Amino acid sequence: MNQSKFPVGWDEARVRALIDHYDNQTEVEQAAEIETAYEAEGMTLMAIPAELVPEVNRLLANYKKPA
Repeated sequence: MNQSKFPVGWDEARVRALIDHYDNQTEVEQAAEIETAYEAEGMTLMAIPAELVPEVNRLLANYKKPA
């Protein structure tokens, strides 16, 4: 069996808790979370073509927040 690799600070328990959180959200809770994301200061939500998702993920993975 392969050992899963997690990002720094993450482990299997944290991943399972996140999955459980989203699997058990009501539609109202989902809508509220999405609405909150639209209002988050310093963040932007956008739609991108599906074929660009791997490139965007690569850019985000390599992003270093300015000090």
